This record gives sequence, structure tokens and C-alpha cells, in this order.
Amino acid sequence: MANWYKNAIFYHIYPLGFCGAPQSNDFNALPINRLQEIIPWLDHMQTLGVNALYLGPLFESTTHGYDTANYYEVDRRLGTSENFLALSDALHSRGISLVLDAVFNHVGRDFWAFKDVLANGEASPYKGWFYNLRFDESSPFGDPFAYDSWDGHYSLVKLNLENPQVKQHLFGAVEMWMRDFNIDGLRLDAADCLSFSFLQALSTFCHDIRPDFWLMGEVIHGDYRQWVNPETLDSVTNYELYKGLFSSHNEKNYFELAYSLNRQFGPQGIYRDLLLYTFADNHDVNRIASQLTSQADLYPLYILLFTMPGIPSIYYGSEFGIPGEKHNGNDHALRPKLDLNTLLQSAPQSDLVHIIAQLTHIRCTSPALQSGNYIQRHVDHQQFAFTRQAQGEFMLVAVNASDEKVNLNIHLAEYDQAWLTDLLNPSEQFPLTDGNCTITLNPSWGRILRVTQA
Repeated sequence: MANWYKNAIFYHIYPLGFCGAPQSNDFNALPINRLQEIIPWLDHMQTLGVNALYLGPLFESTTHGYDTANYYEVDRRLGTSENFLALSDALHSRGISLVLDAVFNHVGRDFWAFKDVLANGEASPYKGWFYNLRFDESSPFGDPFAYDSWDGHYSLVKLNLENPQVKQHLFGAVEMWMRDFNIDGLRLDAADCLSFSFLQALSTFCHDIRPDFWLMGEVIHGDYRQWVNPETLDSVTNYELYKGLFSSHNEKNYFELAYSLNRQFGPQGIYRDLLLYTFADNHDVNRIASQLTSQADLYPLYILLFTMPGIPSIYYGSEFGIPGEKHNGNDHALRPKLDLNTLLQSAPQSDLVHIIAQLTHIRCTSPALQSGNYIQRHVDHQQFAFTRQAQGEFMLVAVNASDEKVNLNIHLAEYDQAWLTDLLNPSEQFPLTDGNCTITLNPSWGRILRVTQA
């Protein structure tokens, strides 16, 4: 389906943690089919209303998955190629697209070509595969050579992506995963560390094979237009909105989020034609339930996530409001193995999962929320409203982060007489007269209102 990702709602799983895999790989061990742990969650994903799965690092690696040892093999801690194909088929049979993590900036020290350099030194035919590898220094690991790493972590060896053999090796792996396992896209780890020439070559390669193949890059800072354009990537992580979502609630300051949304997607917004990947949390940051000062703010926050511009994503377990925080830089608490039945019976926020399912349904049936324009209508410290319009549909979204009911006066110059019908709180309506309407907002809640001419 052309550009399937335009209407995507993602579920994000970090498989090594989710499936309960050992933290370190034993390369002599036989594969264990832990990917089957995902199968019981497929009904849950469909109940949530998601139609795409972003599956974190899957390729053979040493520890956390981002230290690749082999781009052509499923990590034995997760299973075999056959096990992964069965999962891919199960997802696609349910209409769920599949996106994998790809780490092309660096590899682990167990990567086969790096092990050849360790064994053969300057005689290795692969010495040119690694960026700035030199034999006049030693590495922090005591190797008789030095090399560049990712962010000073020398267990992560930077690849020389200008080497044609490296590029051929990586692109060959991408083609294999596309051809043999029917994956629908890649999330590119540390995309802001990859050269634009490499990204453009990868984009051309993938889109020549499959025009609707989705390439999304992990980008923390910078002008997202440098990465998202017809020649480079289809999307990047919208970390600016991620930060605004939680801090605007913690600081009781919707002005921060409103500023970012207007800057990005307003009438003069610099990203108004881009589809960026939006999220409340992920495998690298504290769970949103731990990030927020008040758990009540989860509700207006998720209303915003599913109604503002972008491609929304749910990080596994956060739909139940589970906590999770980094400890001394350790991410394990963010990436736990979870029991679905336990969560369904005794979640920290038992009604949140049902509300998110309601929000995904509203979004999936609303052209305006999927692709409409964005116009701010009201902003105060704890109240915020905006409209989105597309394909003849006009939607007003309003949220209230305070612990008191409020009345919000909204002016819509586009209408004289109209009715505002709430999709989030069914059967509730508000009249609009002479372009003016007063709507009530319950504490820590919101409304998603479809506007129709009276």
C-alpha cells in the first residue's frame, strides 16, 4: 500500500528485554525462540488499534542489540530466521506493518570483520572497514591499534561508510531483510551521526526496491528538514515535541508545547509538510509515568499525542502507566519483560489502555487528525486548544491539565452557526453561534470535537 506510514500508529517493542533474553550473548549457544513471546500480544496490539510494529534491535549482537555482530542473522537469544519469519507473517496477516532497528554508524567488537582485524592486524583485508583505524596508537581495550567510536564508547566501533565494500555489505543485508522477511521499513539508529551522502544512497537503494519502504532516523537535535526530504529520509524522531509533552505538564506551562507545535506545524511552520515520528517515551528515556510529576497528566498528554501532527507511537507497557527510570545510566529498567495478563488485571493506570484504544480509533477514522493542518486556537498555562482540518473535516482539540473543571471560550471564524460533537465523550455537543462557543473541560481531561455546519 503506497505510503502506508501516513496513517500509521506504532507499537514499539525492545525485543531483548521484552522477551526476557540474557543481557550478554553466548555465541556458542543454540538459538532459543523467544520471539514467540510477542505472539500473545498481537491481539492486544489490535485491540489498541495500532497498525505498525517498530521492533528494536534484532540482528545478532553482543549485549544490548546496538553492538551488532552480524547484520545477516537473527540474534540467537531471540530465535532463528524461521522464528522471525513466522512473526513477520503473523503481523502482516493482521494488517500490522513491521519496522526494524538498523545500526549502521557502528558495530560491536564481536563484529566478524573487526575480529579479523584483531586477529591479523595490518594484514587484515578489513582494516579499511573502520573509521580512522590506525596502527600508531592503542585503544582503551589495549588493542595494538586505535579507532573511532560512538560517543566515546569503545565497545561500539565506528564503521567507515565511505568504503564501497562496507556499503555493499550493509545494503545487501537490507535487501535480504526486505526480500526474505517482508519488512516494511527501518528505524536508523544514530541517524544524526550518518553522512547525508550515505543516507541518500540508502534511500535510493531501498526506494528503488520498494517505493513505500519507510526510513525513519533517530535525530535528537537540529533542523529536521536536513534529514526529511525526498532524497534522504521519510521521517525522524521528534524529540522537540517529546520534551514539550512532559515538561509542559510538569511545569504547568502549555505555552512551551504550543510554541513548538506552532513553530513546527502552524501556518508558517517549518515542518508543516513533514510526517515526524512522535512519542511519549521509548527505550532510551524514562517511562512517561515516571517522567510526569502527576499521573493525572497522562490523560491530557495522550490526548495530545494522538491528535497533534505526526506519526504517534506507544512504547510497550506504557499504555498501562507502568513506571521505569534509568539508574546510573543503566537502561534495563526501561526495557523489562512484561506479563500481559498481569497488566490487564492490575495495571498502575487500569483505564489508560482503554482510553488509548479510544484515541487510536478516533485518529484512524479522522482525516483531519491524520493529515490536517494545524492552527492554535487557545493557550494558557493549563489549557490548550487547536484545530485541524482536511478533506472537508474540521476538528477542535482542547485539553485541561488543571485539577478543576474549566469553561473555555473558543472563536472559530470559519463558522457562523455550527455544532461541536465530542468524539471522546460521545453524545456531548456544544452549539457555536456567531463563531463563538463555550465548552466545559473536566479536570485532567480533554475533548476531541468534530465541527459541523448547523
